[in-house]
Amino acid sequence: MQDLPINLLRSFSVVSETRNLTSAANLLHKAPSTISMQLNRLESLVGTSLMDRGQYGVRLTPAGIQLRDQARQLLNLHDTILGGFRNNDISGQVRLGTHDQYASRTLPSLLEAFILSHPQAKLEVVCDHRPHRLTDMLEQGKLDLALVEMPADSGGGIRLKRDQLIWVCSANHRVDELKVLPLAVFEEGCYHREYARKALEKTDKPYRIAFTSQSRAGVLAAVKAGIGIGIIPAHTLEEDMAIIEHSLPPLPETDITLFIGDNANSASLRLSESIQSNTVFNAI
Repeated sequence: MQDLPINLLRSFSVVSETRNLTSAANLLHKAPSTISMQLNRLESLVGTSLMDRGQYGVRLTPAGIQLRDQARQLLNLHDTILGGFRNNDISGQVRLGTHDQYASRTLPSLLEAFILSHPQAKLEVVCDHRPHRLTDMLEQGKLDLALVEMPADSGGGIRLKRDQLIWVCSANHRVDELKVLPLAVFEEGCYHREYARKALEKTDKPYRIAFTSQSRAGVLAAVKAGIGIGIIPAHTLEEDMAIIEHSLPPLPETDITLFIGDNANSASLRLSESIQSNTVFNAI
C-alpha cells in the first residue's frame, strides 16, 4: 500500500477550502501548475476523482468531500506532533483583539495552524467592531495584538492590505430604490456606520437605521433578507448580495492594520509574523 504524502494532502485541503487553484497557490506559495500536478498525483494514489475543475472554480466530488474531512484530521494530528517538537520553547499567553469579519472569515485556518504548531501557547481572542476600543485595550496592556480595520493612510500600525468599502443590498430585494434608505449596520463606534452617515448627509439622501448588530453575521443576514443596505469591504462580498454602484455616494478605502503591543512576548510575536506572512493580508 502506498503512503499519501502530507504535502499532497495539504495542497488538497487548501484547495478544498478556497475552491480556487490560484488562491490556493498563493496561500501555499506555489505555482498553480504545481498545485494542479499535486492534485493529479493525489487522485492517482487514491484511484478516484476528487475534484471537478472548471472555469469558475473547483467543486468537490463525493470522494473529495470524504477525503476533505479525513485529510483535515490527519493534518491536524501531523501539525500537533511536529509543533510539539519544533515550538516547544514558544509559550505564554497570546491575547488577540480583532474584528468579527476577520475572526469569522480569514483567521480561523491561520489560528488553527498556530495553536497546533505552538501547543504551549495560550491563545485568547477578543472580537469587537470598534477599532479604537481594541487599540485602547492594547495600549492599556490588556491585549498583545490588535488586527483591525483603519481609515486608509491614517497612520500607525502595520498596514497589511487596502480595501474599498462598498454599498451592498440583497440581490433579491432592491431596497436601494426606496425613497428613504434602510441601513443595516454595526452599533455606534464602527467606521462603516460613520462613513455611511457622512456620505449620505453630504448628498442629502434620506436614510434610517433599520437594523443594528454587534456581529458581522447579523448585519449580513439583515442585508440578505432585504431589511437594509450594508456597508462592507469589497473582499468580503458574498453570494446573494448586489453591489450598489451608481445611485449612492462613493465610500472611502480602509486598511487592514496590525498593532503589536510594546510588551508582546515571543508567542505573540510569532503569531504576528504568521499574520504578516499570510498572503490573504499581504498589501495589494
